[in-house]
Amino acid sequence: MKETTCKKLQEIGAFALAGGCTKKRMKQLVEMIRSARDYRWLAVYKIVKDEFVILAGTGNEPPAYPQFPTTQGLCGAALESGKPIIVGDVHKDPRHLPAFHTTRSEIVVPMRNNEHRRILGMMDVESDKLNAFGEEDREFLERAGGLIAHCLH
Repeated sequence: MKETTCKKLQEIGAFALAGGCTKKRMKQLVEMIRSARDYRWLAVYKIVKDEFVILAGTGNEPPAYPQFPTTQGLCGAALESGKPIIVGDVHKDPRHLPAFHTTRSEIVVPMRNNEHRRILGMMDVESDKLNAFGEEDREFLERAGGLIAHCLH
C-alpha cells in the first residue's frame, strides 16, 4: 500500500478514536475514507436485526435503498460469504441493488468486531466507472472498516 494511503489510514484511525461515534462524526469519517482514494460514493451500513440500515453516507443525495433485508444485494452476498465482493460491471450482476442509476462498479467490504468474528455491517463503495476497484481498494477499505467498526456496536 502506498505511503500516502497509509498516512490517510492513520488520520482516519486517530479521528475515529478521538471523538466517539455520533452521527456527525460518522459522516465525517465516511467522507475522510471517500476522499482518501477519491471514491464517488461510500456508505456504512449497520446490521440491525435482519436489515442493513445506513449509518452514514457521503454526499447529500440519499441512496435508493437506505435500508434493505440482509438477504439482498451485494451486501447480502458479502454477509453470506463473509468476504469482500468486487463487481466490475454491476449491470451484469443480478445481486446488485441500484443505489444510484449512474453506478457502474461496486465494492462491498464486511466490517467485523474487534475479535474479527461477527460481521456488524458493510462498507459499500460505488463508482460511475467500469472496473473501478482492485486489490488495493479492498485492502484499504478492510483496514478503514476495521478502524471504525467499533461504531457499529
